[in-house]
Amino acid sequence: MRVDVIINNIGKLVTMRGKNSPRIKDEMNDLEIIENAYIAIADGKIVEVGTGNEYENIVQEYTSIENANGLLVTPGLIDSHTHLVHGGSRENEFSKKLAGVPYIEILNQGGGILSTVKSTKEATFEELYNKSRKSLDRMLEFGVTTVEAKSGYGLELDTELKQLKVAKKLNENHPIDLVNTFLGAHAIPPEYKENHKVYIDIIVEEMMPKVKDLGLAEFCDVFCEEGVFSIEESAYILSKAKEMGYKLKIHADEIVSLGGAELSAKLKCISSDHLMAASQEGLKEMAKNKVVANLLPATSFNLNKDYANARKMIDFNVPVSLSSDYNPGSCPSENLQLVMQLGCLGLKMTPNEVLTAVTINAACSINRHKEVGSIEIGKKADLAVFDAPNIEYLMYHFGINHIERVYKEGKLVVDNKQIIYDNSILG
Repeated sequence: MRVDVIINNIGKLVTMRGKNSPRIKDEMNDLEIIENAYIAIADGKIVEVGTGNEYENIVQEYTSIENANGLLVTPGLIDSHTHLVHGGSRENEFSKKLAGVPYIEILNQGGGILSTVKSTKEATFEELYNKSRKSLDRMLEFGVTTVEAKSGYGLELDTELKQLKVAKKLNENHPIDLVNTFLGAHAIPPEYKENHKVYIDIIVEEMMPKVKDLGLAEFCDVFCEEGVFSIEESAYILSKAKEMGYKLKIHADEIVSLGGAELSAKLKCISSDHLMAASQEGLKEMAKNKVVANLLPATSFNLNKDYANARKMIDFNVPVSLSSDYNPGSCPSENLQLVMQLGCLGLKMTPNEVLTAVTINAACSINRHKEVGSIEIGKKADLAVFDAPNIEYLMYHFGINHIERVYKEGKLVVDNKQIIYDNSILG
């Protein structure tokens, strides 16, 4: 057996091994934690996990042995809901939000998503690429190794394609793996405000086939919300997307309880996201259909709104994942560790549940659970090394970056909290 790298002297190794599908209820708390562990890596993948000095039998002359110095090691973190590629920022709306102006009102005034649409249309490919690369570097420094990236700031074909092409290029050049989602149904352009059907026909007949033909997105998403896309409109768009071969996601029941959770179950979406206003019946239907509830507590924190009822979801056997919702309006933060801490402080999840939610369950919510999300033989050697004695400390000592090192496919890309990969590969 070839062995390129051995990481030894791991104080606590949280493997997430076991059920290679979304974890529910008690499964989210039941983690394998190995003390005094090591991981052996070859060709970017994990080939052995063990304890003590057992690795000495597999060391070869070219094997690099790297000491974890007794630190905590987990799978690389997964941010499964972001609006990574966008132009501009929206700090000009900050005072309005603090004054309690509702988001829908800001949107109707030409702000919100529509403001970012304008900035994204005006930005060049290179400007979007460099801005998004900077955000990816920040995410990597916080231990994130896989990111879902949505379009949705074009609302017309050329800009939607530009966003997705930027994400595709970053996936080729940046250490972080990106998973693309088409979100042309993110808002109604002003010119179609009185005739949604015309814009929906453009999405279904023009945008979605072109994105699929170019291989630019694996998922299709819809912002199902009062004043945006109705249940009927969302069902139509997602059903057509499914026919074209897209996997499905939905922004559901974020502000108003419209029945988005029920729709996600009916269409068997992989994930249903936000869910602060989801109904009890909708959650039960999601559990029956194994739809992942992808919760975004930093958005609730930033908007000073109620948090999703994670405890009820877990009690109902709904698998829960957590993500940042990084975007320029409701969550301008790339810090997934803060999201994890809010998972405990805001959603009342346990530290073990939170870690499950940003590793294996997050991997399931973006269809990457066969590659990442746990530390086991055959999966990518994506690893987060935390300067912390245990999982609880990550959540207890909040507001700082606990990362010491990050490995991406066995290569050290963050060391001593600093990016060390070769920036020259980035065009």
